[in-house]
Amino acid sequence: MPVATGTATFNAAYRRARAARTVSIGIERRGRSWAVRADALLAAPGLAIDAAQLQSIWSAAHRLIRAGVIHRSSGLGCDHFTLNGVREEEQARLLAAALHAALYGDLAPLDRLVEAGARGVGQGAVDTCG
Repeated sequence: MPVATGTATFNAAYRRARAARTVSIGIERRGRSWAVRADALLAAPGLAIDAAQLQSIWSAAHRLIRAGVIHRSSGLGCDHFTLNGVREEEQARLLAAALHAALYGDLAPLDRLVEAGARGVGQGAVDTCG
């Protein structure tokens, strides 16, 4: 997972992902915490994220918010995700890898990460991409 802190570094990582026609994903240092950023729209135009897959990603993110793993300011779109407030770089890397796998249809890594970080926390997500 590339560290994409700073505009120049982020833009370079995004350009590489777009040239490879893959999801642009990376972690970014933000003050004392980390963020995970993923963009599946422009970087991977042929990627099809179905409604069930998207609902699972949203649900996982909401559980992580409730567990305090990510901050509620995280942005959860249909093809762009920013997960804010991750405390440790290694945790951000694991979350980025799990989100990347989920965007390509493998939800198991994200499910395992959520289960480890949010045991007993209820699920909740809202379909806003209709």
